[in-house]
Amino acid sequence: MSRVSFEQFQVQRAEFINQEENRALGSDVVLNEDEQKVNSHIMKLKKAELDVGFKTPRDFTPARHFFQALDKIKASPLFQLIQKMPKGAILHAHDTAIGSMETIVKATHKDHLWQNGDFDRPDPPKFQFSKSKPNPLNGSEWRSVAAIRREIGNEGYNNNIRNLFSLYHADPVNAYQCINQIWGTFSNIFISLEPIVTYKPVWEEYFYQSLEELYADNVSYLEFRGVLPPVYDLENHTYGPEEIVQIYYDLSEKFKKTHPDFIGVKFIYAPHRLGDDDAFKGYMDIAESLHKKFPAFVAGFDLVGQEDLGRPHVDFNERLLKMSPAIQFFFHAGETNWNYGTDENLIDAILLGTKRIGHGFAAIKHPRVLEEIKKRNICIELNPISNQVLKLVDDFRNHPGSYYFSDNYPVVISSDDPAFWCASPLSHDFYIAFLGLASARQDLRLLKKLALNSIEYSAMSKAEKVEAKHKWNIAWNNFIDQTIKSIAE
Repeated sequence: MSRVSFEQFQVQRAEFINQEENRALGSDVVLNEDEQKVNSHIMKLKKAELDVGFKTPRDFTPARHFFQALDKIKASPLFQLIQKMPKGAILHAHDTAIGSMETIVKATHKDHLWQNGDFDRPDPPKFQFSKSKPNPLNGSEWRSVAAIRREIGNEGYNNNIRNLFSLYHADPVNAYQCINQIWGTFSNIFISLEPIVTYKPVWEEYFYQSLEELYADNVSYLEFRGVLPPVYDLENHTYGPEEIVQIYYDLSEKFKKTHPDFIGVKFIYAPHRLGDDDAFKGYMDIAESLHKKFPAFVAGFDLVGQEDLGRPHVDFNERLLKMSPAIQFFFHAGETNWNYGTDENLIDAILLGTKRIGHGFAAIKHPRVLEEIKKRNICIELNPISNQVLKLVDDFRNHPGSYYFSDNYPVVISSDDPAFWCASPLSHDFYIAFLGLASARQDLRLLKKLALNSIEYSAMSKAEKVEAKHKWNIAWNNFIDQTIKSIAE
């Protein structure tokens, strides 16, 4: 068999590349003339970072740990442009880790806050809002935070709070030796934070400020998970699940009134997967009651917590199948690098009819799962920075999202718990995805597709999606116009 000529080879090669590009996420997006101008600009910025990284791989941002690249990302013209871009929705985030910890720092200046334990001890200190001094805890006396502030100074105290409620470390690779260790620290942050953030005035302030930060990051819609811990006040009143969701709803409506171009908010009830059978029955009852009272605001049900150490889906499947079919599922599944059982949660999630899959990191190991994801049009909620910080992947170029991008899988980019790793609500994850997960050829069409996907795969009704796309298109066109003007200057 004779070889083809070089000219024929060149034609075949060009066609091969063209076929690959036509399979990629965003290939169906058609850019108008103005968008093409912006695309040329954004691809110059992307190529500049790729070129630097290719010459000196250790300097390529997605090849480094996110904590070690924060300053470099902040200075990146590509990141700064992505910050300005309307990114649509966050579809995967957790209630008390969305907004920055500065709201919590501010909350520790409030009256009636008490602390038990010191910052320099192995066990983190505990906190409580109370009109009077709480009873000793295991023989240890409580002290007012105001008094501790006077001793160590406001800035010293504020920095201790910032460090306590963050996974950030200057040497993250050595600081966290394995996934179980960092998940333990991660879980302890939620536990330590809870008595501060669940004080009703702080609960309200934190959620509303989170919306402000989303809006400033050019995110216009939020679907967030919450475990609904008891919220309390100084009058010894404890607020239950329905009262807490009512607070969320009222604050969301208030925010929409003052930000008319903001699309809205929906809530996904997501209790912990470590609960025993009696607790799980209670979760199901809460899910049913919330759905009845807030059918348009409560989007559905999920289970949260480390999959590797949590109860597998097979423990819950029979009972989940008995839940009202009106309650949609948005299951975390495949947030693991094991091929050892935990990853089979993906199979259960799909067969249970999940509308989206949280993370789906392990889906690439399951061809049938991938087939069903496409067949059933199940969206994968990618959270690249979370996956690196929580030790599923070291180098973003090796993230399975690269494959999902290359073959047009239904995916969105989200941020999970951005406050705990000092990230913006969504821009950092978009930047990492565009530079580290996407191919060198994927361009503005991918970014636009990801934003549109976040609306299309949301739990909004058809009518809500029409309005959402209208608002997003206005913001997008304004972004294109402003970018063209800045390029010309």
